[in-house]
Amino acid sequence: MNKTIAVIGSSRRNGNTGNLIDLIANKLDIEVIDLSLKNISTFDYEHNNINDDFLTLMELILKHDNIIFASPVYWFAMSAQIKIFIDRMSDFLSVDELKDKGRQLRGKVGYVVSTSISEEIDDSFIESFTKTFNYLGLGFGGFIHANCHNGFHSRSYQDDIAGFIEKLK
Repeated sequence: MNKTIAVIGSSRRNGNTGNLIDLIANKLDIEVIDLSLKNISTFDYEHNNINDDFLTLMELILKHDNIIFASPVYWFAMSAQIKIFIDRMSDFLSVDELKDKGRQLRGKVGYVVSTSISEEIDDSFIESFTKTFNYLGLGFGGFIHANCHNGFHSRSYQDDIAGFIEKLK
């Protein structure tokens, strides 16, 4: 099994972020999970959502060493789909039967793929991932960001994509 898997949270799977993660995934020959096709409920303290797709998806993800989180930048933050997915990782901290699963995140490495209409990624966007990764025991392997103010043009990012892929090998 490939050591890397990607999850994308976007309102448009075939939009700029989708195009970027698909280029990366094709070069690495990895699976990309589209969170919009999954039934993942928001975190709740009573854990009434325990039978949605979250745990099954995490079983798959935990089989990999590298986890790529792909999200467009929405209002300086990750997409709602990625936020809900990450929030649900709280289940691994608060449900006694899941704490051993949560510990399996330790030592894995998280990466970020993003697009926006800005040349530079806002520090707060990346920090939301790096601080979450740190809290969960995930390493931070790096990120790639594409300015899609005039659409996504893969030729403009060939060197960045190659460098990002090299980190994952």
